Amino acid sequence: MSIWALLQGFGLGASLIIPIGAQNAYVLNQGIKRNHHLTTATICSVCDVIFISLGIFGGGALLSSNETLLTSVTVGGILFLLFYGSLSLRSALKPQNTEEQTQQVTARGRRAVILGALAVTVLNPHLYLDTVVILGSIGGQFEGSDRVAFAIGTIFASFAWFYTLSIGAAKLGPTLSKPKVKRGIDLAVAAMMLFIATHLANGLWIQYVA
Repeated sequence: MSIWALLQGFGLGASLIIPIGAQNAYVLNQGIKRNHHLTTATICSVCDVIFISLGIFGGGALLSSNETLLTSVTVGGILFLLFYGSLSLRSALKPQNTEEQTQQVTARGRRAVILGALAVTVLNPHLYLDTVVILGSIGGQFEGSDRVAFAIGTIFASFAWFYTLSIGAAKLGPTLSKPKVKRGIDLAVAAMMLFIATHLANGLWIQYVA
């Protein structure tokens, strides 16, 4: 097993996973609230294991070669990003005191958190466009044990990032949960979701209309 292939997998995996998106925003928010944040990190990481493996060991080539399927994933992702971005924008604009935030955290159980983590993972277009297609196409160029090493590297990057983000947010929770800071995070997430959705929509427009 090649250490170089493993390091390549870790570096590329980290470069695709770390940029903020719906998945990272959800993990961050659950960490700030300390609301089943380790469960959230685990679900996101395990889902990445499944889809990274599918991409590297054949699924990526299947998705990228099926134009209709890839377009459907992109359109669904655009709608999801717009919806998630609107939720973040509404949260940023809604006046909310510390007591109300605490009540919301307490009311949200493990089941709701798990369903939310699955939604921001499975409905996230970047899971398919980046994790499956890009990692799959690059990982597919490796052979034998090197391909396994590349996959392990990308999977380790996922676990390392999500747990670091979750635990770090939990430790910094008292600071990050201050109304002004939280509002800034929500606005940044909303802007990023809108930017990504616009970028994906522009790509479809160029492909089918322009």
